[in-house]
Amino acid sequence: MAVTLRGLSTAVPATVLVQDEVRDVFAAQPGLGRLGQRIVATSFNVSGIERRHSVLDELRWDAHPEDPVFFDNESGELLLPGTKVRNELYAEHATRLYVEAGRAAIEATPGIEASDVTHVITVSCTGFYAPGPDFMIARDLGLNPGVERYHLGFMGCYASIPALRIATQLAKADASAVVLVVSVELCTLHLRSSNDPDTIVASSLFADGAGSGIVTARPTEPGEKAFDLDRFATRITPVGEGDMAWKIGDHGFEMVLSNAIPAIIDDHITGALEPLFEHDDALAAALAGDGSSEAIEHWAIHPGGRSILDKVETRLGLTEAQLVPARDTLRDYGNMSSATVLFVLRNILHSDAAADGDRVAAMAFGPGLTVESALLTVRV
Repeated sequence: MAVTLRGLSTAVPATVLVQDEVRDVFAAQPGLGRLGQRIVATSFNVSGIERRHSVLDELRWDAHPEDPVFFDNESGELLLPGTKVRNELYAEHATRLYVEAGRAAIEATPGIEASDVTHVITVSCTGFYAPGPDFMIARDLGLNPGVERYHLGFMGCYASIPALRIATQLAKADASAVVLVVSVELCTLHLRSSNDPDTIVASSLFADGAGSGIVTARPTEPGEKAFDLDRFATRITPVGEGDMAWKIGDHGFEMVLSNAIPAIIDDHITGALEPLFEHDDALAAALAGDGSSEAIEHWAIHPGGRSILDKVETRLGLTEAQLVPARDTLRDYGNMSSATVLFVLRNILHSDAAADGDRVAAMAFGPGLTVESALLTVRV
């Protein structure tokens, strides 16, 4: 029984952060030492990002709030609100994006209405509240009162792939199931000035955004673009547990993002893909013989940073064209944690290069160090 990802949709908040302008703000912060200034310049300049989005209206240059919370536009100083303030803003803005993205996925799926949704899976690692986003989606979209709801929280950048895996399992167990998956990440709520290299790198990369889709075994409509969800795999690398982490501090969530991550991914990405390809002799042989670029037409790699994409491209022998969807997503949106891979998948699906029957390998990386992957097939 084929299970399909349909209605793949994305949403971003209105405030646009231009990377060069944000770099200059961070570089000018009081208390930042010379080394910190050099790290800011390097991190922002080599990020591969041109613009990002944020829910924080006061980060706009034309915003002049009477009582700034995150950014004093008059002095140019980044402020340091507590975690409670940041999380309250998360609850306010995330709810809106969850509902917007969920509605977009339903409206983009022919033959599916809100009343058809049987399950909701929400994903986020940038805030908490209860009743949570799964409840808010059910309430505001008018879903059935008996809709089953699940939330994957605080897993990190890879979490949308486990969400799709769970949704696929639900659809295989019940051919009538219609599972709405929505990821919302508001990473900019946790930005702060610091001399710490990990914090600076995180500030140069992370952004806000939402991705969503419908997972179901119900047949697609003629002319509809979708993905068959063929197979999933997960792998914990033998090293890297302390190199990527996400902790709650007094002034927001604190990212540990060491410069060893690209090398760890470089060393272990082939092994992480082996369980995904092991049931297909041709794919397994291609991976072992560095023929990955020929066996798989498209690669939806989570753009955790430009250096990670560079390592993946080289190690797997991919072409520049195969990394365009990931690099374009990084350039235009930054790293939106778990939502990002859904942006990359949507880019692939709606590109001129995607043909019916093309294979797609999706990969995302997160704390652990964990590699989550999925094998999909384009249906157009």
